[in-house]
Amino acid sequence: MNPQDEKGKIWFSGKLVDWKDATIHVMSHVIHYGSAVFEGIRCYDTAKGPAVFRLKEHVRRLFDSAKIYRMEIPFSQDQVFNACLEVVRVNKLKSAYLRPIVFRGYNTLGVDPRGIPIETVVGALSWGKYLGDEAINEGVDVRVSSWTRIAPNTFPAMAKAGANYMNSQLIRLEAAIDGYAEGIALDANGYVSEGSGENIFIIRDGIIWTPPLGASVLPGITRDSVIKLAEEMGFKVVEQLVPRELLYIADEVFFTGTAAEVSPIRSIDRLPIGAGRRGPITEKIQRRFFDIIEGKVDDPYGWLTFV
Repeated sequence: MNPQDEKGKIWFSGKLVDWKDATIHVMSHVIHYGSAVFEGIRCYDTAKGPAVFRLKEHVRRLFDSAKIYRMEIPFSQDQVFNACLEVVRVNKLKSAYLRPIVFRGYNTLGVDPRGIPIETVVGALSWGKYLGDEAINEGVDVRVSSWTRIAPNTFPAMAKAGANYMNSQLIRLEAAIDGYAEGIALDANGYVSEGSGENIFIIRDGIIWTPPLGASVLPGITRDSVIKLAEEMGFKVVEQLVPRELLYIADEVFFTGTAAEVSPIRSIDRLPIGAGRRGPITEKIQRRFFDIIEGKVDDPYGWLTFV
């Protein structure tokens, strides 16, 4: 953590508290069972001031995740929306990574979570490029993971839940230990799913492919944004099951996500993708995406909420 972040405030169940005081008991349900849902949201430093990217959609997904896990958030979507803006404002941040999280707190250690209080927290911290500063321009080297994404009727992949990310940790750890920046997981049927924390797009002959929600992928906010931008730019986007081998013969491949933004992939399993660097379509989509979120051009979609 950035020492400067630790001097700030965190919104904790309706109150602003000092960073060091935003604590929970070690016997809280969430620690033992991963019973939490959360979001990652970017705030960008624009010429018009700090602006949060697609805040409404992120808050809605947080509430969707909570509903799937039968967690009744004791605040409205508007209250959580405003809390996200408040932590940016009170901490005087120009850019930030926001982490709203809803979790089952302290009461009992039974697996049955009924009656356990639901806590709601929003923190803000400084965070650079998730896959490294060079990733955006140069691309990253990744591998197909030996770990499979969660299967249907095991964990709900459409919920952004803390427990789901134990699977993501295995994917990311394996990749890092083997010298890769990230891993790509297949779904239970052997089709391409997503990275440990990113959605994936594959380009072949000018057509952009991305796995459907049924391939155990999170309905990514950046994923949705890129689909809109690509279609606006005249590209055909196909949401369809993607066989593993299409990764190897693709002209371009890139990740999307709140943390990863739009990050090109230059090799998979040591095979170069296209020319082994960021491709032209990826670059066009990147440029359009960053121009909007950094306030360099008009925001036709109303994606930015200014603090």
